[in-house]
Amino acid sequence: MMSRRDLNGGLLGAGLAGAARGGEGRTVRSGEVTLHYRVAGRGAPVVFLPSLGRGAEDFDQLAAAVSRAGFRAISPQPRGIGESRGPMQALRLDDLAGDVLAALNDVSAEPAIVVGHAFGNRVARRLASLQPSRVRAVILLAAGGRVRMAPEIEPIFLQCFDLSLPDQVRMTAVGKAFFAPGNDASPWRDGWWPDAARAQLHASEQTPVELWWKAGGRPILVIQGREDILAPPANAQILKEELGAQVSVIEAPNAGHAMLPEQPQLIADTVITYAKSLG
Repeated sequence: MMSRRDLNGGLLGAGLAGAARGGEGRTVRSGEVTLHYRVAGRGAPVVFLPSLGRGAEDFDQLAAAVSRAGFRAISPQPRGIGESRGPMQALRLDDLAGDVLAALNDVSAEPAIVVGHAFGNRVARRLASLQPSRVRAVILLAAGGRVRMAPEIEPIFLQCFDLSLPDQVRMTAVGKAFFAPGNDASPWRDGWWPDAARAQLHASEQTPVELWWKAGGRPILVIQGREDILAPPANAQILKEELGAQVSVIEAPNAGHAMLPEQPQLIADTVITYAKSLG
């Protein structure tokens, strides 16, 4: 994992955070944290956790599809993004998992399916490890943790969060780091929150992989982009080899680390089918 000190401290995405979105906006307070989240639909709860330094808006399309399929979609906004506020120093994944649990408890007493994208998969697995009775299963998009990105990719990745760069330079980095070759990176031009990313990186660095890797023994579905260079496919292979029947792996062709804007229909169909298979 790269150093959080390398992230630019600017802000981009406030306009997205205030944009009209589906579902009902709610706020829950937990200690010093004020967490904003959206909930849509009825039925068994499905929680969505976004990628590093990105907001819950990344899941709007998927959450809408899941709610239409008969589930209750819950999209917590990570602290430090949009209307969610709380301490940002010296965090661990436990703190961020606690935020998610506060939103879930505010909506439903049922165990939830927790969908984590990239960094969100670490929070999802930590929540399942800490509170296995509250998690029915985890679905991991772009699941990393063991096999790191290649050293030459790290500076390109960091450019994505440097909002002082010219737009063309930064978007070239976004396309190379997050998207499969030839895919349109413009859906991720906005929505970057470097301060939140820095705090999340620290939380990940301070939480050993062994504490969240196995997701508390809960069922795991990995949707793995074949062209992901930030969380290489070998991570999914290792997870399957180590945990066996606990893990199912579905490959997404023509998808990198961003995944959601690259293969929205495949991901929606896979998530809904899996969720229904759990009963």
